[in-house]
Amino acid sequence: MKAIPLRVPLGLSLTLLLLSIFGCGSAGTQPGQFQVTTTAAPNVQSVTVNSGPSSILGPGSNYVDGAFTSVTVCTPGSTTNCQTIDGILVDTGSSGLRILSSALSVTLPQQTDSSSNPIAECAAFADGITWGPVQTADVKMAGELASSLPIQVIGSLNFPTVPADCASQGPAEDDLVSLGANGLLGVGSSIEDCGPDCATTGPFSQGAYYSCPTTGCVDTTEGLAQQVQNPVAAFATDNNGVILELPAVTGEEGSVNGALIFGIGTQANNGLGSATVFGTDSLGNFTTIFKSTRYSTFLDSGSNAIYFLDATTTGIPVCNDISFLYCPATAQKISVTNDGTNGASGSVTFTVANADLLLSNPASAAINGLAGPNSLGGFDFGLPFFFGLNVYTAFDGKATPAGTGPYIAY
Repeated sequence: MKAIPLRVPLGLSLTLLLLSIFGCGSAGTQPGQFQVTTTAAPNVQSVTVNSGPSSILGPGSNYVDGAFTSVTVCTPGSTTNCQTIDGILVDTGSSGLRILSSALSVTLPQQTDSSSNPIAECAAFADGITWGPVQTADVKMAGELASSLPIQVIGSLNFPTVPADCASQGPAEDDLVSLGANGLLGVGSSIEDCGPDCATTGPFSQGAYYSCPTTGCVDTTEGLAQQVQNPVAAFATDNNGVILELPAVTGEEGSVNGALIFGIGTQANNGLGSATVFGTDSLGNFTTIFKSTRYSTFLDSGSNAIYFLDATTTGIPVCNDISFLYCPATAQKISVTNDGTNGASGSVTFTVANADLLLSNPASAAINGLAGPNSLGGFDFGLPFFFGLNVYTAFDGKATPAGTGPYIAY
């Protein structure tokens, strides 16, 4: 996840700008053969861009530009001890399923280490952390199943104390108010949420996974198979990537419906067609050229705006009241070129409109033209980029008709 709730009209929360080791405008790309899949199939999961579950908290809590879906979690091996949870944010910028403890009613087995101590995780993002135990669930979406999958349960009352080296990474986003969703469905290019860095002792394994005896939680290593996993990569089939399909949005709409398709080139409904394939590094990064300068870039449906560069570089003023969003006097068309690690190249044009005007209607949840500066540099193509496109994310090390992932395509 590289972004969390942007609430309207007041009390806007700071959005994430860049992924940590875990990560978290309609583009004029002439994608060709664009469609939103509406036919029911075992590998088709419905997605809706709407105000999200935080809207039940009252005025000012609506989520903007968040793509939500539902997941069913079961006690491993059970077909009856199951729960379907909606309001799960679809996030192509992270890997792993994370569910709020407050939204979870089924009992799941706790993961433990070799000394039978419970395992917990601190997933750190740019403006906060999710803290909670690693538990095991069967995860079902559409007609697909990931068996005995390690997931994170956020904000469990059984793990009330956040370790110091976790808390130092940012405020805890452990309830519906702070997270804005009932959970996160991380379907980024990585299979595990941390990878080899957390499997061995080293600087990157600190502040990530914890062994939690009764005396308190301490840093530990976590094997690849035990880490929180990308659920789709754990399916028996259709497990090499995902396609996020969303309709075009002109200005603002109350909601739009789309689809999350599992697999790339594994079924008649998930072929690449005329999409351009852009190779990425292992974290899903590629390159964007803006005014002859090259910048690091990623696509992230978990970000609710296109975050790029800064006001000095772009020449676009930020909003007086919302400094992390742009407020040009008139809408701007920004043209850039995306370059993949495989040599593929393609131009993109997106809109940057006045955020104050875009956010003036609290009934709008799907907004094109929302953009802001990225304090860490580069481009974070958030959900507005996905409007009107079929966007493919191929998983690291998985074979597809266009070669082995990771890559993105649209």
